[in-house]
Amino acid sequence: MTCFFHQLVDNYWTPTNIFASVLVFSWIVFIWDLYLSRRQYKVYKSVVEVPTELIGVLDRDTLTKARDYNIDKSRFGFYASIWNQCLNTVILWTEAIPLLWRYSGVVVSRVGYKDNEILQTLTFVLIGSVISTIIDLPWSLYHTFIVEQKHGFNKQTPAFYAKDKLKKFVITQAIISPILSVAIWIVKIGGDYFFVYLWAFVFVVTLFLMTVYADYIAPLFDKFEPLPDGELKQQIEKLAASIDFPLKKLFVVEGSKRSSHSNAYFYGFHKNKRIVLFDTLLEDYHKKKESEEKTEGENDEKSSGDSSKNEHKKVGCNNDEVLAVLAHELGHWKLNHILKNLVIAQTNLFLCFMVFALLYKNQVLYDAFGFHKTQPVFIGIFIIFQYIFSPYNEILSFLMTCLGRRFEFGADAFAKQMNRTADLRSALIKLNKDNLGFPIYDWLYSSWYHSHPPLLERIRALGKID
Repeated sequence: MTCFFHQLVDNYWTPTNIFASVLVFSWIVFIWDLYLSRRQYKVYKSVVEVPTELIGVLDRDTLTKARDYNIDKSRFGFYASIWNQCLNTVILWTEAIPLLWRYSGVVVSRVGYKDNEILQTLTFVLIGSVISTIIDLPWSLYHTFIVEQKHGFNKQTPAFYAKDKLKKFVITQAIISPILSVAIWIVKIGGDYFFVYLWAFVFVVTLFLMTVYADYIAPLFDKFEPLPDGELKQQIEKLAASIDFPLKKLFVVEGSKRSSHSNAYFYGFHKNKRIVLFDTLLEDYHKKKESEEKTEGENDEKSSGDSSKNEHKKVGCNNDEVLAVLAHELGHWKLNHILKNLVIAQTNLFLCFMVFALLYKNQVLYDAFGFHKTQPVFIGIFIIFQYIFSPYNEILSFLMTCLGRRFEFGADAFAKQMNRTADLRSALIKLNKDNLGFPIYDWLYSSWYHSHPPLLERIRALGKID
C-alpha cells in the first residue's frame, strides 16, 4: 500500500498540480459557502410575518429583532469570509508559511539550539498564533462590540475582553506546547507504526482534557458555583435518578459576564457526572438581573447610551422548562450519542494518522508548499490534514451534521417519552426568543450547516411524536 500511495503521488501529482488543486478547491468551497449564505440572507430579508406554528407565542416585535440581528450577523460573516479567503490565498501564494518556518529556525539558532525541530516548531506555532491573533483582532472586536452589543448580547467591557483574550492565548499555548512536543517525538522515534502510538497518545490526551476541562480550565475564565439547595436542585436530582444518570455535582456558571446567550451541558466519565447550567438559562437569574437594573436607575444611562432602549429583554426558563432541557441533554447520554461521536471521531483520527504515515515522507507534498529539501513533522501534519484532506473533511463534516441532527431529534423524542413535551416546546421557543434565533431557514442552508435542527423543525417533530 505504501508503494501505491508513493507511486500515485510521484506519477500523477507534481508540486504545481498539488498547489493548484488545493487553491482551486478552497475557492470552490468558499463560493459554495457564499451561495448557501446568500440563500439564507434572502430568507432573512423576505420573512416579515410570524410563522403559523408560532402565532401567539412569538410576537412580531421579537421576530423583527431576530431578523435584524441575523441580517447583521450574515453581513458580517460575508465580509469576514471574503477577507479570510483572500488572506489564506495570499499566504499560500507568497509562501509565507515556509518563510515563517525559516525565521523560527533563525530565532531558535540565536539562543543556541540549532536544528532542534521541536523547539523550532513551538516557536513557529507561537509566532504564528501571535500574528493570527493580531490579524483577527479587528474582526473579533467588531463582532463583539458592534454586532453583539448592538443587539444586547455582549456583556464584556474592553478591559474584560482584553484580559480574557490574553488568558486564553497563554493557556492555549501552555496546553498545546507539550502535546505538540510529544507528538513530534513519537513520529520521530515510532518507526513504521508510529501512527498507532500517535493515535493512542492523542486519544489519552483527549480523554484527559475532557475530564479536567470543566474542573480546572473553564473556572479560569468563568465563575462556577454549586446550584443552591431548593426545588430546582431536588427536581434535577430526581430526574437524573429516574434514568440512573450518575449525577455527582450541579453547578451554575456565571456566563452572563461574557454574553447573555444561554446554554446547559454535562461532563465527566463513568459514574462521575456533573451538570452545568448557565445563569442566563434560569428565569430567576433574569428576574434578579431586572431588579438590579431597576435599582441602578439612571446610573448606567450615560454608559449604555441609546442601545439600552433597544436591548432585547431576556426571560429565561422556569423550573419545568429547565428540567425539559436537561431531559433532552440526558437523552444524549441515555442513547449513547456522546459515546458514538467519540468512537466515530477516534476511528476517523486513526485512519487519518494511518494515511498521514503513508504520505508524510514524500517530498513532493512539501515542495508544493515551499518546503524544499526539508520535511518538518508539524508541517507535514499541517499540509496533509489542512489541505490534502480538504475534500474528505468537507464530506465528513456534512455527514456528521446529518448524524448530529438525527441525534438531536432522538434526544427530543427521549424528552417526549419522559412526558416533557409541552415544557420542552415552551423552552425551545423561549430560548429561541432569548437568543434571537430566526425561526425559518432555507432548506439547503440548514441541511448543510445545522447539526441542531431549527426551531420549527423541532416543534413539528415533537408534534409528530404525539
